[in-house]
Amino acid sequence: GAMGGSASLIPRDLLGEYQELTFLSKQEILLAYKRFSELLPKEERENACSARVPKSQILTLPELRANPFQHRICHVFSTSETRDDSMSFEDFLDMLSVFSNSATADIKSHYAFRIFDFDDDGTLDRKDLEQLVNCLTGQGEESRLSSAEMEQLIQNILEESDIDKDGTINLSEFQHVVSRSPDFASSFKIVL
Repeated sequence: GAMGGSASLIPRDLLGEYQELTFLSKQEILLAYKRFSELLPKEERENACSARVPKSQILTLPELRANPFQHRICHVFSTSETRDDSMSFEDFLDMLSVFSNSATADIKSHYAFRIFDFDDDGTLDRKDLEQLVNCLTGQGEESRLSSAEMEQLIQNILEESDIDKDGTINLSEFQHVVSRSPDFASSFKIVL
C-alpha cells in the first residue's frame, strides 16, 4: 500500500533506535515521519531523515499554531547550529516524545522549565515570569494585565515557588511546584 512506501524510508535499525530513545511507539514514529516529510518541499522528501524544516513550516502544524509557546518550543528543541530554530527529524521526534502521553512528569517539567526560561539563563526570574504570564493571558489589550496585577501575580508565583527566597525559580523549585499540580502534565502535550 501507499503507507508501506513511506514507512520503508526510515531504515529499520534507525526505527528501533528511535523507539528506544523516545517515548513513542513505532506507529507514532512512522506517523511523525509522514507529518515531517509533508512539511518538506517534494524534492527533499526522499531524504527527510537528514533534512531540516524551517521554523516557519514547523509553526504551520495545527498542534503548534495554537500553542502560546510555539516560538520557545521550536527554540528549545532545535539543534540548528545557525540558531535559526529549524528542526531535523530527530528534533521533531524529541519534541513529540516530550509532549506525548507516555513521557514522564519529570521530563515534561524539565522541558517546560526550559521553554519558560525565555532568556535561557537557567532560572526563571521576574522577566521570564512576566513573559510567561503574557503568553498565557494573550497579548490582546482586553486580556492584558495591568502592571499592578502583573506585579501581584508574580509576587504570588514567587511566594508559592521560590523556596530559597532568592527572587528566582530554579529547576528543582519549579519541579516541586509542578509535582503539586496534577493537571500540569495533561496540559503539556501535543498529540499528532
